[in-house]
Amino acid sequence: MATSRLCVLFLVCSALFAEEVKLEEKPAAKPVRLFTEDELQRYDGTEEHLPIYMAVKGVVFDVTLGKEYYGKDAPYNALAGKDCTRAVAKMSLDPEDLTSDMTGLTKEDIDSLDSVFEGTYKAKYPIVGYTAARILNEDGSPNEDFTPEEQPHFQTRDEF
Repeated sequence: MATSRLCVLFLVCSALFAEEVKLEEKPAAKPVRLFTEDELQRYDGTEEHLPIYMAVKGVVFDVTLGKEYYGKDAPYNALAGKDCTRAVAKMSLDPEDLTSDMTGLTKEDIDSLDSVFEGTYKAKYPIVGYTAARILNEDGSPNEDFTPEEQPHFQTRDEF
């Protein structure tokens, strides 16, 4: 009889202890996605079933929520599916400015770019990755100037 009571007590204590000791599971972090120019171009808003992506300063944003601006036939669709850093800096839709090339931008252009990058894109749209050009050199070797600690950090809403 004492043995059976001891077994019951052991089972009850084990169950209570197991409830209190449950480990909090965290989902695995998703890797940062790198987009080549060709891959990014696929998300230009022309295919209804795909999200709309655009990159600014090598950071790829999901701008699907702004479909009325970036979707097919929308006013800013020219920016979708590419890194359009120069166009954002110059507030331009000129085809020559639809590039990541920042050569020759003025201080005012850079200040405007930083303001729009922080105040519009990072504040409003989820980050889904980076352009490969931001992290890799043209030959595929690592870009020594890329410093991950200075990059926009992914938050839960930013992970894909």
